[in-house]
Amino acid sequence: MPQYLTRFSYTPETWARLSGNPEDRRKAAQSYIESVGGKLHGFWYAFGTHDGYTLWEAPDNVSMAAVALAIGGGGALSSLETTVLLTVDETIDALRKAQQVQYQAPWRITAAPCRLDAKPRGRILRNGIGTAVRV
Repeated sequence: MPQYLTRFSYTPETWARLSGNPEDRRKAAQSYIESVGGKLHGFWYAFGTHDGYTLWEAPDNVSMAAVALAIGGGGALSSLETTVLLTVDETIDALRKAQQVQYQAPWRITAAPCRLDAKPRGRILRNGIGTAVRV
């Protein structure tokens, strides 16, 4: 099953309520993910940009999105970000598949010819490889 890392922050009101009535929120998080057939692998609080982190396993993106939407819509959080995690094997498969994609960086695409007698207009953008383009 896919794994997901969630970063969250509580509202000041949530922190005040938890301070007045401390509780282990792992139990609630576990029940949310289990309701869609998933599993909670970890729950941590932290210093820094986010108040906490959770590591979940869910059957699919839709199931995880349902949990995130329910939690995010509850009003206790000021922020909630979820990242789909890839295994090393999935990343290696993606790297191999990337070889099939014929991506071409914008600065390597041949531009249409311009007239030498045309009046310059716009500003000049430098693309980082020693050439400039007037836009």
